[in-house]
Amino acid sequence: KTDEGERKALYRQIDGVSQEAAKFALANEYDKLMSAIGAVGVNAYTNFDATVYREDFPSNQFENWAKIQAERFSDPVIRLFHTELETVYEEKNRSYTSDTRKMYEAMLSGLFPKHPYGTQTVLGTQEDLKNPSITNIKNYFKRYYIPNNMAVCLSGDLDPEKTIAIIDKYFGKLKRGEDVAPLSIAEEPLTQPVVKTVWGNDAARVAIAYRFGGANSDDALKLLLLDMILSNGQAGLIDLNVRQKQRLLGANSQPIPNADYQALLMMAYPKQGQSLDEARDILLEQVELLKKGEFEEWLIPAVIADLKLRTIRQMESNAARADAFVDAFINRTAWVDYVSQIDQMAKITKDEIVAFANQKLGDNYVLVYKMQGPDPNIKYLDKPAITPIKMNRDSVSAFVAAIQAAEVKPIAPVFVDYKKEIKFLDVKGVPVWYKQNEENRLFDLNYVFEMGSNNDRELALAIIYLEYLGTDKYTASQLKQEFYKLGCSFSVYSSEERVYVSLNGLTENIAPALQLFEHLLANASVNEEVYKNLVGDLLKSRNDAKLNHNANYRYLRIYGRYGAKSPATNILGAQELQTLPPERLIEKIRSLLGYEHKVLYYGPQTADEVTALLAAEHKIPDALKPVPEAAKFEEQPTDKGDVFFVHYDAPQTYMTMLSKLGAYDKSKEAIITLYNEYFGGSMNAIVFQEMREARGLAYSASASYSQPSRLDQANYVQTFIGTQPDKLRDAEAAFKEILNDMPQSQKGFEIAKENIVANLRTQRITKSGLLWTYLNNLRKGIDYDIRRDIFEQTPAFTLDDVVKFQQQNVKGLPYTYCILGDEKKVDFSLLNSWGKVRRLSQTELFGY
Repeated sequence: KTDEGERKALYRQIDGVSQEAAKFALANEYDKLMSAIGAVGVNAYTNFDATVYREDFPSNQFENWAKIQAERFSDPVIRLFHTELETVYEEKNRSYTSDTRKMYEAMLSGLFPKHPYGTQTVLGTQEDLKNPSITNIKNYFKRYYIPNNMAVCLSGDLDPEKTIAIIDKYFGKLKRGEDVAPLSIAEEPLTQPVVKTVWGNDAARVAIAYRFGGANSDDALKLLLLDMILSNGQAGLIDLNVRQKQRLLGANSQPIPNADYQALLMMAYPKQGQSLDEARDILLEQVELLKKGEFEEWLIPAVIADLKLRTIRQMESNAARADAFVDAFINRTAWVDYVSQIDQMAKITKDEIVAFANQKLGDNYVLVYKMQGPDPNIKYLDKPAITPIKMNRDSVSAFVAAIQAAEVKPIAPVFVDYKKEIKFLDVKGVPVWYKQNEENRLFDLNYVFEMGSNNDRELALAIIYLEYLGTDKYTASQLKQEFYKLGCSFSVYSSEERVYVSLNGLTENIAPALQLFEHLLANASVNEEVYKNLVGDLLKSRNDAKLNHNANYRYLRIYGRYGAKSPATNILGAQELQTLPPERLIEKIRSLLGYEHKVLYYGPQTADEVTALLAAEHKIPDALKPVPEAAKFEEQPTDKGDVFFVHYDAPQTYMTMLSKLGAYDKSKEAIITLYNEYFGGSMNAIVFQEMREARGLAYSASASYSQPSRLDQANYVQTFIGTQPDKLRDAEAAFKEILNDMPQSQKGFEIAKENIVANLRTQRITKSGLLWTYLNNLRKGIDYDIRRDIFEQTPAFTLDDVVKFQQQNVKGLPYTYCILGDEKKVDFSLLNSWGKVRRLSQTELFGY
C-alpha cells in the first residue's frame, strides 16, 4: 500500500493477528538450543555475496550442533515476524548515523551502475522494509538455502572422518535445488572521474575508489600487493609520504574483496584549513608515485614477509580459519589456490606491479566527498504500533527438550596455575614474566608501566609525539623502514592508567629490533615543526570528535559516571599544548625506562636467552623511580535523579541508565556471572526477549550488573538502548519493569546455568593471554584463576538465589539517566518526570 492511512489500518490488523500467532511461538527456541550445547558468539551477517551463520561451540556437542542446524535449514517456520521487522527498522534508522556507510554506498553506486553491488544496498530501502512479504521470504529461502549453494566451514578439535560422517547423517536429508549460477553483469569501463557527494554530522573527508576484477580473477593478488605498497601501517607510500610527514590528519587504503568485482578504496581526512580537493590531490600523488615505480626494491619482499607474519598470527584462531574457508567458498577459489596465494604473490615483480598500476589506476575512479552538515536525504521510518507479545518463556518444543536431555561426554575444564604457567624472572631489578611460544617463531615483548595520563598528562602527549620522531642516527621514516625490513613493529601507547611499550615480530630478528627500539627511546630528537603540526592535528581531532555520534555518547556516559572532572577530560588545554616546550616531552621519553615497570615476554626463545638479551639491550638505570601518583577522579552518586541530556541530530536516541553500587567483591563473581547470563548476557536472556522480541523497541539493547577492573572502583547496574525518540517512554518503562520485577523462568535459568558451566569447560587461557589475564587480575586482588570459583559454585545455585540477588542488589535502585538525541524530537516533559534535567554543552561534555 502507498496510502499511509490504509497501511496503518492494515498494520493494526497484522498486530492483532500477531497476538494470536504468538501463542503458537516459543520464545528464543534457537537461542535456547545454542545455550543448551554451550555455544557462544551466536550471530549471523549478510553482505553482498553471502549470508553466514556463526557459532563457537564445544567439540563434544558437534553431533547435537549438526542435528540442530540440519533441522534449522530444512523447513523453517517464520515466527514473531512483525516485531523482528521493527528491529530491522531500527537498524535502518541507526545506519543514517554512519557517514562511513553513506560514503561506502555512494562509492559502490558510482563504481557499479549495473551490478547489484551498486544498484542496491544490503539493508535495502525504506520502501522495501515498509512492504514486507513472508511469501517472498519463503521463496527466497527455497531458492538459495539449498545444499548445493551452501558450505559448512569448521575449525576445531574435530576428527575429520567422524565429522564428515555426522554431516552426512544430518545434512544429507537436505534436498538439492536448482543450481544458483553466478551473476554475469559486465560493467562498462569508467573513462572519467565519477563524483558523488554525501552529507552527515561527522567531520568532512574524501574517498577515492577504483574498480578491479573479482576476488578469483587475475587482478586479485596484484591488487592486494598494490594496496600493501600504498599502505601497510609502517612503510607504504601513504605511511611514509603522508602520515609520517603529517600532510593529512589521516589517510589509508584498503581493498574491498567482493566476489564479482573488487575495489581499491583510499580515504583522506583533511587537516585544519585544508580543503577536500587538497586532500584528494595528496592521495593521487601517491598513486602517481606507484605508477612511476618510485618505491624501494626491498618493499615487495618485505610486504610478502609481512603478509606471512600476519597470516601466522591470524591462523592461530579457529574463527579465522573458518573465515578463510568461507572466503574461499564464496569467492569460488580452490583451497589449494587459496593457501598458496602468498607464494604466488612472491613471484610478482616490481615491473609487473608498476605495469598493473598504470593499467588500472587512471582517471577511472569514483570520488566521494563527505561534507559536514545535515543530510537532506534522510527520511526516518516512523514507529509502528506494536502490542507486546507474550513470550511463553517456560515452554519448550519436543525438539529442544530432546537436545537438552542428550548426554555427551563432558569436557574437563582446564584452570590455570599462573605460578606454574608463568616464569617470574628478574633482570637488573625489573620483573620479567616469561611464557614460551611453542607454536611458531613469533614473539611479543612488552614493557608495562603502571602509570598513564592520570599520572602525567604530558607523558601521554610525549608518547603521541614519539610516533613522528627520528634520532641522531635515523629519520622517523628510516626507523619505520628498518623495522619493516626486520619483519617487526613497535608501538608505544598510553592509556589513562598504563603505558605499554611493545615490540613484536619474527624471533630471528628480535635482537636488532630491540637494539633499534631502545635506541629510539634513548635518542629521540626534538623536532619543532613536527610538534607544531601535532598540536594542530590534535586540536582538529578534538573538534572532529565533537561531531561524531559515538564519541558524544561515550563522553556522555563518562560524564554520567564522574561528572565534569573525569579521566577523559584530564587533558592538556589548547593554550597548554601551544606553549609547552617539546624538549620537555623528549626528556619524558628518554626518562621513561627509569620508572618501575614489568617486562612481559611471549615467544619461542628460552628463558635464559630472553634474560640474556634484556640484560644486554634493555637500558635501565641502577635504581628505578616509583611511578608518579595518579590524579583521583570521584565516581558521582547516582541517587540524585539526574538526567543528563546532550543534543545530537540523529534518528535514534541513545539512553543509558546508571546506578552506582558498592566496591568489587570477588566472592560474588559466581552469582553476578549467573545473574548477567540469565538477565542480560545473551540472546536467550530476559533483556533481549523483552526489548527486542516481545516489544520491538530496539535493534540493540542491554542491561548488566557490571564489575570494575580495579578495587577502588564501584560496581554498576547499567542499561543501554538505541531507539526512536517516540519509543523512549516505552523503553524506560520496560527497563524499570524488568529490573524491578525480573521475569522468572525456571527453564531459562537452567539454560543460563548450563551455558556458563559448558563455556568454562571449553575456555582456555593460553599463550600471551596468560600474562595479560594474570596482570589484570592482580588489579582486583586476585592471584589465581577465579573461573574455578564460578565453575564450582554455579551448579548449586537455584533460581531463588538469582531472584534474591536481584531483589537485594538491583530492585528499586535510583538511576542517573544519560540521553543523547535530537532535542527537537525528544519529549522533555517525559525526561522531567524522571528527574532533574540538565542539558550539557559539548564544552562541558568534552572538557574543551
